[in-house]
Amino acid sequence: MTRILPLLAATQIPLAIPLLANAADTAKGIVYNDINRNSIHEKNEPGLAGIAVSNGREIVQTDALGKWQLPHDEDTIFFVIKPAGWMPPVNKHQLPQFHYIHKPAGSPKGLRHKGVSPTGPLPASIDFPLLKADEPTEFKAIFFGDPQPSNIDQVDYIKHDIIEELIGSEAKFGVTLGDIMFDQLELFPQSNADVALIGIPWFNVIGNHDLNTEADKDSDSDETFHRYFGPVYYSFDYGPVHFIVLDDVDWAKRNGRRGYHGGIGEDQMTFVKNDLALVPEEKLVCIMMHIPLPKVGNRRELYRLIEKRPHTMSISGHEHWHAHQYIGAEDGWRGDKPHHHIVNVTVSGTWWKGRKDEVGIPHTTMRDGAPNGYSIITFNGTGHVLEFKAARQPSSYQMSVFAPDEIKAVNTGETPVYVNVFNGSSKSEVKMKLGKSDKWIALKKVMEADPLYTATRQREISEKPSARNHLSGPIKSDHLWKANLPAGITAGAHLIEVNATDAYGKTHLGRRIIRVVE
Repeated sequence: MTRILPLLAATQIPLAIPLLANAADTAKGIVYNDINRNSIHEKNEPGLAGIAVSNGREIVQTDALGKWQLPHDEDTIFFVIKPAGWMPPVNKHQLPQFHYIHKPAGSPKGLRHKGVSPTGPLPASIDFPLLKADEPTEFKAIFFGDPQPSNIDQVDYIKHDIIEELIGSEAKFGVTLGDIMFDQLELFPQSNADVALIGIPWFNVIGNHDLNTEADKDSDSDETFHRYFGPVYYSFDYGPVHFIVLDDVDWAKRNGRRGYHGGIGEDQMTFVKNDLALVPEEKLVCIMMHIPLPKVGNRRELYRLIEKRPHTMSISGHEHWHAHQYIGAEDGWRGDKPHHHIVNVTVSGTWWKGRKDEVGIPHTTMRDGAPNGYSIITFNGTGHVLEFKAARQPSSYQMSVFAPDEIKAVNTGETPVYVNVFNGSSKSEVKMKLGKSDKWIALKKVMEADPLYTATRQREISEKPSARNHLSGPIKSDHLWKANLPAGITAGAHLIEVNATDAYGKTHLGRRIIRVVE
């Protein structure tokens, strides 16, 4: 039985060392300042007090000498919860090394993709090195949704479409929000090597296509992920923000068939509860997952843990469309204000489909009419600003404006203009004007399929009916606006100008030229 000691007064070093009846079932170690950065604890390298360490359920804080101890079984991953101002070392692929895997017998046999090799007996001391780091109050982080390559050609698409333009980024770290692969887990090493060239630490979330799908239960489905990345859920601080990575892909064999649904296991939920107990109320908590929060079966249990906090947000991938969702009472949220959940733009767009461009990469427009790409979030204290970045496009490319090229003058008042504001939401304002007119026309947010995407898809199908990479069917876009042109437009060329303000107060501009004929 484990008992966590209460925290001491704020002026003292916090302690939370478990008292265990059977020392043989106890792991212990030290968290230390790795002064010479060689990942070996040496005599002149002091232990660090008050650092949180977990076994995936319980969390303890190191004592005055940096020591910790935790219970374990024969399948336990221990990990340090990175505090602000410190970083774990990274490996050659820029993957943070903050964990130790204890699997004496290794991963289960019979997996198609290799899991963890037998680790042998528990070491006498599991030591976690940390490196001093300068972490500003305001910083940027990169978020990838679903790169999802199914072969080496698609791995190459990613490096040319996305990675090359990010090399040298000022972002402090990156996160892939699951579906790092499309079931071909043998491609992890090459993908990791490419992402590492961006030059920043990279954290990873597990997705439903990153699993050992031969497994009959969830605990055996993550073995290859463990081998390359470590724990499937964990947390860390960066600057003033607390980040929590969740595994919300619940894999199981049900009614004779293997599959997944959105869910968070009991041990994981206990970890989140224990983790948040150590996080001050005034901090921004950012939760990162694969399956969007509204599709997680036991999400309301998670709501109870975070809804009283004044500053929370969450971000996911999975859907292959981009959206800002504001979760309120209709979904069982009891917080004073709605919870902001972001369904992130995907690197793979619509699964690397669509006509190839001049460099041989499919345009892979997402089903909501937005381009493939990634997001860059600027965190500042308890606030954040998300920038939508389309692959290989200037940062100013934030919308598409759709209207017929040619319109009869008598029909102008009945002709709709559609504006797809890629990072738009229910909090956006979109307006347009014609030519030199100073009269702005407000557009109304609609839930419809993007007509430009629909037309593009149909054109590509008509040109090559037998092709195998046709775009997927459109969905109702969450960031589409519509209004009719004014009546009485005279014959000639006319410029439509669009002004869109997003939820962060940022203004974006768009244009389209139309031809009006008698």
